[in-house]
Amino acid sequence: MNESIPMQNLPPYLFARIEKKIEQAKEQGIDIINLGIGDPDLPTPKHIVDKMALSIYDSATHQYPSSVGRLDFRASVAGWYKKRFNVDLDPRSEVVTLIGSKEGIAHISFAYLDKGDVNLIPDPGYPVYGIGTLLAGGTSYVMPLLEKNNFLPDLDKIPSDVAEKAKLMFLNYPNNPTGAVADLNFFKKVVDFAKNYDILVCHDGPYSEITFDGVKAPSFLEIPGAKEVGIEFHSLSKTYNMTGWRIGWAVGQAKAIEALGRIKSNLDSGVFEAIQYAGITALEGPQDCVAEICKVYQERKDVVQKGLRKMGWNVKGPQGSLYFWVPVPSGYTSESFAEEVLDKAGVIITQGNGYGVYGEGYFRIAMTVDKARMEEAFERMYQALGKVNV
Repeated sequence: MNESIPMQNLPPYLFARIEKKIEQAKEQGIDIINLGIGDPDLPTPKHIVDKMALSIYDSATHQYPSSVGRLDFRASVAGWYKKRFNVDLDPRSEVVTLIGSKEGIAHISFAYLDKGDVNLIPDPGYPVYGIGTLLAGGTSYVMPLLEKNNFLPDLDKIPSDVAEKAKLMFLNYPNNPTGAVADLNFFKKVVDFAKNYDILVCHDGPYSEITFDGVKAPSFLEIPGAKEVGIEFHSLSKTYNMTGWRIGWAVGQAKAIEALGRIKSNLDSGVFEAIQYAGITALEGPQDCVAEICKVYQERKDVVQKGLRKMGWNVKGPQGSLYFWVPVPSGYTSESFAEEVLDKAGVIITQGNGYGVYGEGYFRIAMTVDKARMEEAFERMYQALGKVNV
């Protein structure tokens, strides 16, 4: 029996391939330092874990949760948005709880796409934007993110006939994989573009709290009129080191939030309520843990920058996110350089073309191992490769 055509066109997920490479290397007895996957190695703050530990003994949490999430958790999300971005949200109609933002990002295409419809997808970008489009039967139109444009899409380069067919536009700032941060002027242009072409903007903002050197990332929803044309995805994963907990949200335009909630009510049974209670504690509790997490990443950023410069790269580094986006040396492709680094240094980096065609010629480094291990990774790379010709 044949798979569906979308499934036949679905490649293995990028990080599934990386995990396979790690497994193969470990089977050969190689000590691998993994700078590939953006999974924080730091623990979830203790006060959040403590709340979870208490909540799991409450038998009321053992039943089916609401597919759209507890109202008190959604109210916490709305309160956090008000404090952080001065954005007003109705927790009943403008917030939906997600099993991590990834599932919502994938499912939103099912709510809006008919065959032949177009989604505008950043390239390089998080693979799920295109995967959700593919599985829903739509077509992705690539918006190149180029260094000369500060890794922002050039909206003027999108043909009007494509924009007229587009249903959704995916954006992600602070950006994975480039580390770029968008400003409010850019988001204002996006709102105007979306209104002109009747497009739902889906802004993916999970790294908003992980920024460097005094940069403060805005929310797309800060722009007047943004809620009329868009939603924003976010999660607790990166801000509070809760990737494995699988809890996030979408906020914004009430019609889109209702549609996403309707999809979810038919496909899943929501987030375990004990996790939602822990989420409330994260959002409403002390935030000094977030500052401490950012401090750790700032220190790691300095280590990566020093290591890259020793090898011949002169890179600015990210404004936000957990990643460095670095051009490969002369004579290499993204894949061949990643393989060389693995084979000769035992270090995993992510090949840039895994994020799209415009990722070719780059590789990504995730700052998700401790300073000592990261210093060892760059020393290994330097001993194996020496100075590179950038």
